[in-house]
Amino acid sequence: MKVIAAYLLACLGGNTSPSAADLKDILASVGAEADDDRIELLLSQVKGKDITELIAAGRERLASVPAGGGAVAVAAPAAGAGGGPAPAAAEAKKEEKVEEKEESDEDMGFSLFD
Repeated sequence: MKVIAAYLLACLGGNTSPSAADLKDILASVGAEADDDRIELLLSQVKGKDITELIAAGRERLASVPAGGGAVAVAAPAAGAGGGPAPAAAEAKKEEKVEEKEESDEDMGFSLFD
């Protein structure tokens, strides 16, 4: 990931075709170790390609990846199918837990800014 970040930084700096030495210099400037194999692999994969086209292709691929939010949406109808009062009771329990945490924080006797 750091090699990709260094490549993108070089491109942002105006270098449309960064070399391995350029990437090593960027990584060395922040104290990161440069892995020659990964640098060469990245450079071979992006050789002759426009960075904006690579980013657009990556966004298209990421759009098809599930983001974890769907599990909550699927679980909510299943809980609601059993009856109306159950979700309301669950929400009340969550609110009580939040209030208990706030009260316990006040009992500690000190403030963040003391």
